[in-house]
Amino acid sequence: MSLARLLSDQQTRLDKLIALMEHERSLLTQGHIDGSRLARIAEDKQTLLAELESMETLRHSVQKRLGYPDSPDGARQSATDAGCARSWQALLEKSERVARMNEQVGQMVSLRMTHNQRMLDYIHRLAEKTLYTPDGRNSAQSGRISASA
Repeated sequence: MSLARLLSDQQTRLDKLIALMEHERSLLTQGHIDGSRLARIAEDKQTLLAELESMETLRHSVQKRLGYPDSPDGARQSATDAGCARSWQALLEKSERVARMNEQVGQMVSLRMTHNQRMLDYIHRLAEKTLYTPDGRNSAQSGRISASA
């Protein structure tokens, strides 16, 4: 597989990953979270990430086989020599975008989890308060003011 084709395929997968992450971010901003849709997105992301990792391993091996150093400079030089410098730069920019989006989604998930935990703690505190006595009467104080105070 040529380097140009490999870089193009990686960009296509990154574009799909970006679209999935935008959809995931959109779902996380809604009031009601659709867990099954988020799970499907997570599975699709894992598939794409595995494909990208496999392609990146292949690119590294081709780069080394052609005598270029296994470094960012070697990758840039091999892309330049193959006439793919623009594709290489576009791939780097998309990769950086995916990294930023992943960080944002992670922060959104963390905020959701914190909010959910606070709500659960609040509900738990409410549930611990006994509102009725064992004989079924309401134990809440009446609205009357105690004159003996």
